[in-house]
Amino acid sequence: MEEELARVGPVVAGLAGVAAVSIDTSKAAVAEVALDAGATIVNDVTALSHDIEMGALCAERGAGLVLMHMQGDPRTMQADPSYGDVVDDVKAFLAERMEAAVGMGVAEELIWLDPGIGFGKTLDHNLELLRRLGELRELGRPLVVGTSRKSFIGKIDGSAVGERLGGTIASSVLAAADGADVLRVHDVAETAQATQVASAILG
Repeated sequence: MEEELARVGPVVAGLAGVAAVSIDTSKAAVAEVALDAGATIVNDVTALSHDIEMGALCAERGAGLVLMHMQGDPRTMQADPSYGDVVDDVKAFLAERMEAAVGMGVAEELIWLDPGIGFGKTLDHNLELLRRLGELRELGRPLVVGTSRKSFIGKIDGSAVGERLGGTIASSVLAAADGADVLRVHDVAETAQATQVASAILG
């Protein structure tokens, strides 16, 4: 934890002012250091279920808050993920966590939702979530969707991480067309170009 705290502050301070900075953490202490250094958004993959202080911190600072769905934890989430209906289950979870965040004082207009592509989901679960993003938009908050090279793409064609640019772009373009407000990707320039061209064509 001490090393994490020591690293976060200087990095965020160096980026703040150049672009909006989001800190990806489920620890309130780390988020506080990042917010002090200029971050404006907290991305909590546990949706406020790990650290009970996180919601109050975001509320006090007026920080944007991304609530993500994850079944299990990073060590166990891919062991045997199962759902009744993955979209219905994820939607219900995000609705409940959004209600909890508001109850902690976080302004609803500062909440963003992430279905957690690749976090406790099989290939079929990921594809179904991407097909039905429109149903998650019914929650009334912006959607953040991760379609990075490290997600589910290699399970489709067996490609290695370094060979997934085409798959990343395809999933990103389709996600954006179906309602994703923010895309979490590694190949930023290529994905931005692809989505801009797709948007121009689709109008």
